[in-house]
Amino acid sequence: MVVGSLLLGGLALRTVSPEQFENENAEGARSARLVADALNAALAAAANPQQILDAFARRLGSDEAITFVPSGSRPHRSGTLVSHGSVPAWFVTLVQVPQFGSAHPIRIGTAHVGDIVFVPDLTADLEEKWMGFLAIVASGSALMLLAALSAYYTTGTALRPLAQLGTGLTRMRDGDYDTTIPLAGPPEIRKSCAEANQLAATLKRLSQDNRELLRKIVAVQDEERRELARELHDEMGPLLFAIRANATALVEAGAEGPPEPGSPAHGILSAAEALQQANRRVLEGLSPLYVAELGLLESIQASLRNAQSQAPGIRLTSRLDPRLDGLDGLLSQTAYRVVQEGVTNVLRHARATTMGIAVSIEASQVQIEITDDGVGLPRDMSFGRGLTGMHERVRALNGTLELLREQGRTVIRCQLPLDHHAAR
Repeated sequence: MVVGSLLLGGLALRTVSPEQFENENAEGARSARLVADALNAALAAAANPQQILDAFARRLGSDEAITFVPSGSRPHRSGTLVSHGSVPAWFVTLVQVPQFGSAHPIRIGTAHVGDIVFVPDLTADLEEKWMGFLAIVASGSALMLLAALSAYYTTGTALRPLAQLGTGLTRMRDGDYDTTIPLAGPPEIRKSCAEANQLAATLKRLSQDNRELLRKIVAVQDEERRELARELHDEMGPLLFAIRANATALVEAGAEGPPEPGSPAHGILSAAEALQQANRRVLEGLSPLYVAELGLLESIQASLRNAQSQAPGIRLTSRLDPRLDGLDGLLSQTAYRVVQEGVTNVLRHARATTMGIAVSIEASQVQIEITDDGVGLPRDMSFGRGLTGMHERVRALNGTLELLREQGRTVIRCQLPLDHHAAR
């Protein structure tokens, strides 16, 4: 815009300046004509016109805009007198200074003895136009700078609230509903920020309701599992023990020594023993009663010993916080389930040679990390029933669960906030 203003200003100067120069010097041209007429009249009436002409020429001099040039001599100046002074040559070229002047003949009798020549000096006019041009450029540039600064700060004032709104929406996407978005900027943006804050409050309330619902669902599931486990333990356990005891009594009554492999008695005893082991596994999966009886620390250690016995080829390392026994029932159950499901997945799917388990209480969180050097996670992996249940339990406690690959190892990382739970 500044360059455009300069070009338009130059075009205006180029168009208007010649006419202005001519108007400003019209008085000088008229004065030269009057001087010539007066001199001719004086010479015509004088007794000694040559002396009067010489005296006039000496008094007039040769450095003024109006000069006397004797006939037959070369004039000292011709055209327009321009002394640039402080004006750049390109500006003189730009304004196109016209070449104008006038010459009025001087006669003594009938003889042409010289001319009164008018050659205007446009230096002052050029300097005036140059200073005006500089003033226009400076004022235009200052106005453009002020406009640019105003636009910058105005835009910044409008964009800053938009950036804050975007940051707030990002926090909401990540689950942070507590930090409010400042109400700033134009009314439309302030209204959007207020609506976003209301949306955050609604989402926070819904998130709390969902977590509470998940807590209740998990509690109901655990209660149903405990009830089913109690029924299996109280009903199936005695029946299986009776079957095995009766089969043993029949064998001892009918023959001496243990039953031979392949015999019906041996088959009944083997089936009864397998049913008892299956019943124990089902009971453990439904409700690890010993978490409440033994504590979380010992329960995890027992689960790891069981895993080691099932896969003796895996090198297993563990790091367990001794304060785990101080966690309350729901939190300890969730921590145990996460470890149990993570270890089970490694044994079933990872084909790993090493596995590490770390459960600790740090700051206000229970942190669980299970790593292995197995085949990793499939690209199209979807949560099965076990991982889905584990994820729901973690969400019910407002925790986070991550499955990722780091430095050639598969990592299950879980964080459970203590909140009102405490480690004694």
